[in-house]
Amino acid sequence: MAWTISYYDDCVQEEILALPAGFLARYLRYADRMEEHGPDLGMPHSRAMGDGLLELRLKAVEGIARVFFCTIASRWLTI
Repeated sequence: MAWTISYYDDCVQEEILALPAGFLARYLRYADRMEEHGPDLGMPHSRAMGDGLLELRLKAVEGIARVFFCTIASRWLTI
């Protein structure tokens, strides 16, 4: 069963879409995986921060970026 990804607000989605090309490509690849398999991609791709907060760890030629997200309900992720 598929997972659903939503954004906290439009500003968050716009910031993610404005990431440099390498980060955006990595984010889109990981987001596709999370929609299919859920949030636990494992290190080095994702990591639990505690209290339901997780981070998506993006590494590209531009450097390193982090996108934080949480699971709100069963099979629902909010970035």
